[in-house]
Amino acid sequence: MTTVDRDQVKRMIDEDAAMLIEVLDADRFEEFHLPGALNVPLSGDFDNDIQDVVPDKHEPVVVYCQDEKCDASPQAARRMEQLGYDRVYDYGPGKVDWKKAGLPVEA
Repeated sequence: MTTVDRDQVKRMIDEDAAMLIEVLDADRFEEFHLPGALNVPLSGDFDNDIQDVVPDKHEPVVVYCQDEKCDASPQAARRMEQLGYDRVYDYGPGKVDWKKAGLPVEA
């Protein structure tokens, strides 16, 4: 797992260079999320769900959660690596950091 910052995530979004996966529960996802992000909650059947959503284990994937206090995205990244994903990026500061920077979100 590689950690990435806001600028790196923004560049990946702008270049359509990675899938974005929010690992919070659906109600938190629906409040707001990064543009184009998909929701695969860590609390569900994550191992099976992530393989359905991201079948290519070589595709770059950015996982994120709420903020730096949230440990769901590092957990998700580690589980993905255990499943054989080799290009997993953790945006640790999460969607709160993104929104505070004034970047666009979807609701």
